[in-house]
Amino acid sequence: MKFKKILNPVDGSEHSMRSTQYSVELAKQFNSKIILLHCHAKFPVVLAEPYFQNAINEILQNCEELIRPFESLLEESGVEYEIRILEGSPGMNIDTIVNLENIDLIVMGSRGVSDFEGLFLGSVAHQVLHTVQCPVFIIK
Repeated sequence: MKFKKILNPVDGSEHSMRSTQYSVELAKQFNSKIILLHCHAKFPVVLAEPYFQNAINEILQNCEELIRPFESLLEESGVEYEIRILEGSPGMNIDTIVNLENIDLIVMGSRGVSDFEGLFLGSVAHQVLHTVQCPVFIIK
């Protein structure tokens, strides 16, 4: 089995940081490329200029701040990687990226930022497990 491309969706949670650490280890073993993915909320459509552009700038700045620790980890590891930042639902975007990028494996956290007590599996992880056509490695 060969994993040429590993998709690692992240949301800033501790679960996603652990999933990036696992992604790095797998990428080293299989000489894989990691696609780091973060999905942000939709841009507001009811704001006029200059508020619309200010809202976009703020969302993108928040994304860059969220991604920074993950990018540092990937940079230090020496593995090949690319970053994708997309607008919209993570569950739907993950499925789209899997198909567009020919992803061989998804490594993701079991839960995200909204770590509800007692929840066995996060809603995004649950959705991904039921929609994608590639193996999914869920990290606790």
